[in-house]
Amino acid sequence: MGRATFRTPFLTVNEDRGPQTVDGRSKAAVGRRPSAVEPLHMNPSTYAPQHFRWDYADRVATVTLDRPEKKNPLTFESYAELRDLFRRLVYVDEVKAVVLRGAGGNFCSGGDVHEIIGPLTAMTMPEILRFTRMTGDLVKAIRGCPQVVVAAVEGVCVGAGAILAMASDLRVGTADAKVAFLFTRVGLAGCDMGACAILPRIIGQGRAAELLYTGRVMKGEEAHAWGFFNRLHAADVLYDEALAWARELAAGPTFAHMMTKTMLEQEWSMSVDQAIEAEAQAQAICMQTRDFERAYRAFVDKEQPTFEGD
Repeated sequence: MGRATFRTPFLTVNEDRGPQTVDGRSKAAVGRRPSAVEPLHMNPSTYAPQHFRWDYADRVATVTLDRPEKKNPLTFESYAELRDLFRRLVYVDEVKAVVLRGAGGNFCSGGDVHEIIGPLTAMTMPEILRFTRMTGDLVKAIRGCPQVVVAAVEGVCVGAGAILAMASDLRVGTADAKVAFLFTRVGLAGCDMGACAILPRIIGQGRAAELLYTGRVMKGEEAHAWGFFNRLHAADVLYDEALAWARELAAGPTFAHMMTKTMLEQEWSMSVDQAIEAEAQAQAICMQTRDFERAYRAFVDKEQPTFEGD
C-alpha cells in the first residue's frame, strides 16, 4: 500500500519519495533568503498576514498570535509566516519597534499538538530536520531584524511560545504568567531553537539548566526576579505598557538601537578585546549619524532632541 502525501508550509512530502518542494520552490531553495529580484520591502499599513494579526501605527507594529480558543499555538504555517515577516522587517524602515503578544489572555501554548506534533511523528529524519531548522530560522530572524522586539507575556507561555519570548529583545509580563520550556516533558531535549545558548545569557547558566532539564513552570514573579521579565504589569494594562515602551524606543535613535542590538548579538562570540574594538567601530559609525548631531544641537539649545533614525 502506498504511503500518504501531506503538505506543510515548508515542504510537500510524499512519504515514499521525500520532500519535493518548499512553498513551490525546489528543495535547493530551502532556507534561502529572498533573492534580489523578489520584493523585499512591504507596506506596513497594508500588510495582511494569514496566520496571525498585524497592527501598525506610530512606527510600531504589533504581532498578535490569534488562536485564543487553543491558547494561541503555532502551526507549520504560522511558523513559516512569522519567519518570513521578521526576515522582511530588515527592509521595512517605517517600522521602528515591534510588540509580540497573544490574544485572549495567553501568550502562546507552543506547537499545536494535532497540527505539528502528530505530523512530525510520521516524517523521516531529513523532513524533521527541515522543520527544526525552519523553527530556528524564526529565532534567527527575530534576533536579526533591526527593530527592538518587546514581548508582552501573560497566561500560558510554554514550549515554542517560551522560545518566542526568549528570542525577543525585551519582555514584560504579568505576575501570574506561566513560562515553561517543557520540551523534556514530551521526550525531547531542552536544546530547542537556541534555548541552551540564549536562555543562560538572560537568567544565568544554573537557572537555565534547571528550567531546561525539568520543564517546570516559572511564574511571572520568579521570571521577573530572575531577569527573564524586564517589568511586571497587571494584565489589564500589559499591552498598553508594552506598546508605550515600544513607542518610546521607536521615538529614540533607532539606528543606534539597531547597532546596540547587533552588538548584543555578536559580542557573545568575541573576546573582550575584540568586543571593545567592535564597539569602537560601531560608535564611530553612530557618531556620523544626523541623530548624533541633533542630540548635540539640542543640548546646546537646552532642548530635547527629536530623533529620526538616520
